[in-house]
Amino acid sequence: QVQLVESGGGLVQAGGSLKLSCAASERTYYMGWFRQAPGKERELVAAISRSGSNTHYADSVKGRFTISRDNAKNTVYLQMNNLKPEDTAVYVCAADDTPARSGYDYWGQGTQVTVSS
Repeated sequence: QVQLVESGGGLVQAGGSLKLSCAASERTYYMGWFRQAPGKERELVAAISRSGSNTHYADSVKGRFTISRDNAKNTVYLQMNNLKPEDTAVYVCAADDTPARSGYDYWGQGTQVTVSS
């Protein structure tokens, strides 16, 4: 069982930056960051393959957010720059523990990101 622990959320003003971290208890393959705001559907924000060679970003965050990982630490990061109020949400880390691309198997508890105008 993979356990995921997120950190780095908080309150920032528009235009500011935050860096989220997600530490996994063991090795993982694809990892992703999702977010969910009140009244909105859960959205995949960014995803990254184990090697880091394949990444995906939601159109709404391209050019502003960067996903990366440090496999020696079993940790994935989400650098968020030029934050907008629309980015306010609970950000949740997810991981796939096999290379089969069968879907995300494990989920973190979430960390709140709030961006004020």
